Order: sequence, then C-alpha cells, then structure tokens
Amino acid sequence: MSSSTNQAIMPAAVLNESQWNQINNAIAPLNKDQLTWMSGYLAGLANQQVASQATVPLEAAESEQILTILYGSQTGNAKGIAQEYKSKAENAGITVKLANMADYKAKQLKSESHLIVVVSTHGEGDAPDDAIELHEFVSGKKAPKLAGLKYAVIGLGDSSYEFFCQTAKDFDLRLEALGAKRVIDRVDCDVDYDAAATAFIDQVTTMLKDELTAKQSQVVQLPRTASVSAAPVASEFSKKNPFKATLSASQKITGRDSVKDIRHIEISLEDSGIQYQAGDALGVWFRNDEALADEIIALLALDADEQVKVGDESITIRQALTDKYELTLAYPTFIKSYLEASDNAALQALFEDKSKLRDYLADRQIVDIIRQFPAKVTAAQLARALRPITPRLYSIASSQAEVEDEVHLTVALVEYNVDGSVRTGGASGFLADRLDEGQEVKVFVEHNNNFRLPENSDTPVIMVGPGTGVAPFRAFMQQRAEDDAQGKNWLFFGNPNFTQDFLYQTEWQRFVKDGVVDKISLAFSRDQEQKVYVQHKLLEHGQEVYQWLEDGAHFYVCGDATYMAKDVHDALLAILQQYGGKTAEQAESYLTELRRAKRYQKDVY
Repeated sequence: MSSSTNQAIMPAAVLNESQWNQINNAIAPLNKDQLTWMSGYLAGLANQQVASQATVPLEAAESEQILTILYGSQTGNAKGIAQEYKSKAENAGITVKLANMADYKAKQLKSESHLIVVVSTHGEGDAPDDAIELHEFVSGKKAPKLAGLKYAVIGLGDSSYEFFCQTAKDFDLRLEALGAKRVIDRVDCDVDYDAAATAFIDQVTTMLKDELTAKQSQVVQLPRTASVSAAPVASEFSKKNPFKATLSASQKITGRDSVKDIRHIEISLEDSGIQYQAGDALGVWFRNDEALADEIIALLALDADEQVKVGDESITIRQALTDKYELTLAYPTFIKSYLEASDNAALQALFEDKSKLRDYLADRQIVDIIRQFPAKVTAAQLARALRPITPRLYSIASSQAEVEDEVHLTVALVEYNVDGSVRTGGASGFLADRLDEGQEVKVFVEHNNNFRLPENSDTPVIMVGPGTGVAPFRAFMQQRAEDDAQGKNWLFFGNPNFTQDFLYQTEWQRFVKDGVVDKISLAFSRDQEQKVYVQHKLLEHGQEVYQWLEDGAHFYVCGDATYMAKDVHDALLAILQQYGGKTAEQAESYLTELRRAKRYQKDVY
C-alpha cells in the first residue's frame, strides 16, 4: 500500500497523521489471519469503551415511553415478582426500567409516565428497608404532583397480621392523592401469592401493551464489557424449582437445661452448582408431621384415601395435608372458609373480634381450631379452606469460601403446649426431629443484597445478633477470615444463660484468638436478677460505638423485628444524642444517612 493511498483513506476527523502512521507501521508485518484477528480485537475494545460510558439503555426517540417497575422487598419475594414482570413486559415489546426502591432517586418520580410498584409489608405495617426512603418521600410534603403518571400497585403480605399489605396501600393512596391515574385496582397478595401475582402481571401488561410497545430498533443495547465483573451465573434452582439436597448433620448446640432447643444444621449442596454469599438466606421446603395430618383426619372423621384436587393434580387428603397445605400456622382465611362450611356461632363471634382473633391465632395451629370448634367438613371443603405450604427462610450461618459445597443453618425448634398437646413448628420440627441424616430436603438460595459485608475489607463492622440472629455473623466472620480482612469486628450477642446458650462459643473464642474478632459484648439476660439485653450493652459501650460509627463502621442487626430491632434502633438514637451531641431529629437523620450508604443493614423477622 503506497503512502498516497494511505493519505487518501485516512479518516482525518478520527485519527491524526502521527496516529495513522503508527498504526500502519504496527500492522505492516501482519498476515491476513492476523489482521482479521486484530480487527475483531479492536472492535471489542471499542465496545468496552461504549459500555463503560453508558449506564442505561439510550432512547433514540424522546417520545418513547418507558415502564418503570420499582420494588421494595425484605425477603426477595417482591423482587422476584418485579423481575418476572420485567421479563413478560419485555417479551411483549415494552421497554422496561427495573429498580430497587433503595437505589431509586425519588425526585425522578415526576419524570415517569408509567409506574408499577411491587412492595411487601414488614412487621406491623412497616415498609421494608428497601422502601423506607421512597415511602417517606411520597408521604411527605416534598412529594411532587404526578398528574401525568399512570400506575398500578401490587402488595405482598400475610393476612395473619393486622396491617395486611399496609405499605402497598400507602403507596396506592398517596400516588392517587398526588394526581396519578390508577390503571387497575391494587392487588393485595397473601403468602400464597403466585396466582394473584401472575394474574396482575398479565392484566397490566395487556392493558399497557399498545400504549408502551417499544420500537426495538430505537434502543441501544449495551454490550458486555470485560472490564466489569459479571454477576454470578444464576442457579437453575429456585423457590419454584428447589434443589433436592441432603441433611449432613443436625446437632443441638444449647445445653441440657436450656429453655431453648437450638440446632446447628448442615446441608450438602453437592452437585448443585448453587452459590451463595454471606448474608443470604436458605429457603427450606418441608413436610408436615404425618401424625398431625392423621389427627386432623380423625377429628373430622374423613377418609384418609379420599381424593382432593390440589392445583392440577388429584391426591389423597392425607398426602395433601402432609405435603401441600399449611397446618402449623393459623390464619384468618382458614377461619373464614371453615365458618362457611361449619356455621359455628362461637367461632363466628371470635372471627368478628379482630383483636381477640389475632391473639387466638398467635399460638394455635389448624388442628387446635378444629378440635375446639368441631364441625362436619368434607375433604374438599377442608382443602379449599387451607392455604399452600410456603417455604421458611433461614439466615445462612456459613461462608461458602469456608464450607464449599455445604450450607449451615442455626435453627430454633419452635415448640409449645396447647391444651395439653405439644405443637412444633413446621420447618423447624422437620429439620430438628423428622429429618434423619442422609435424607432429602428441598432448598433454594434467597439472595439478600441488602445484608452484605462492606466491599472494602478494611472497614470495621458492628454486629448485633442475639439468639439465632448470630447466624449470618458466623458467616461474616468465616468470610472475613478467608479474605484476611483487616477491618475490625465487634459482636453483640445475647441469650438467656452463659452456660447453656452461648451459641458457637468455641468458634467465637477461636475468632478472637486468631484476631478475626476484636471485641465481643455479651448479654445473658437471666444470669443476674435484672435482665440485660443487647440494647443495654450497646448503651453501656455507647461512646465507643459512636466512635466506631464515626470511623466508618457498618452496623448490622439480625433477629427479632418486633422488639429487639426496635430497641436496638432506639439505643442507637440515644447514643447519637448523648455522645454525638445531636438532637432527636438529627439522630434520626444520621441513621437515615447510614441506611442510604448501606452502613445500617437489618435482617429481621
């Protein structure tokens, strides 16, 4: 190729003469195959630069409207629905933007044209951690008018709680009050939400398809870049397709005289390819106690072999009670359906008093209701009154970097007495008493990106985990030990008695000896006349806790949501006021900023 030819084809607007000569000198010795390889390599580099400069798909036409799906999730269910919705909407040709409420800038609301809110309700009507800030913004004085917005809301909750789907109701009413137009009525889903969620997705997608059908040629697709770490390959196993794992070990880790029966559970994930991180949860599908199913059948004088329809299959009522239906939790929907079949005046009176009903259901199982309020109910009527079994989620107590193809849990056996009969929890009883080593248990991983160790391993962490709430912190410390992390670690742990209930005591002592854990503050409530809990220990060490926070520490809480987590929050507020010189309002703002920065994280239940 002559010099004159080079000058003729040189793209002067892109390369200067010096650059062009350097390129020609570099490629002159290359043969045809080498030149072909180089062209592909250079094209790949160009794609990487495009990807690094763009963070979201670009719209070529400003008039194109996008469907925004926002989710607020505590355990991952709302996120799962949102992801399913995104997939179906995109398959219908709709351009979709999916975002966690925690990562969404609230002021963007005024720019949205179509919005779907998928949100769970946590505790007694509380917004999940992901949704707190957006919930407060929408409810506050700074919320903008949204006359140009069309929206729909789907809520997840548990009808056993008084404030069923309250967060979804809040979003729905506030968006309407701000001038937004509701596309369809809000859908409130109970724990067996799959059918209702699917119907919601299909209905809204159909209604919006013509209005929001995307022109695919107008959307710039972002290429994958080698300079950005790819997310782990999603496992083929999920809530709907669990892995058939095996129980490796089940060991009681509380003393003989303990008031608690807590088990250390080890489950083999061999050959599953399942990956998890410290902070994730394990979903466990369980089978009900066969003796419990037989007791219900006897009380109702049913034929154990009578066939009932469960979904699309026909099985015996005994198998349905053992494998398909929730028996160890009592819920208002069962009372309502049971009343329709039994017409019991005493039960009707109880059902109409919502406060008494809540208290009654708190420590009753389905069998207790049937025993107290006998009725003539058919197998089909019983099946229609019951709701499907839902898996239980347990905070994972191990790091995969340490245990490889295993997963460990810390499980408290739920056991109590009702009118002389011993009742046990569904999943905890299954894992602790009815599952032998080597037997099968169906599991899946529920990822929790809102409960993660700091990316910088030099960052200090404070962990508050009384009782089984210590589980994820065992995983955290295993991970930090594997990473040789230099950040300081401080554990607050509490339980009734030191001699009976110090879970994983030898392991924590080893963590201290090896320099992984710098400080442990213990609160054994019954070892002295006046009860001492973790929040009291936080206050006792308040000045040092405040200093750790000022030094950038991440603060984690795991365990009971109803009392402990709220008491810990109040203790933090008191510490900020006493040692940080803040007003009550400034202390709340401080914790809000910690939460925004992912430095205040909770895994509570």
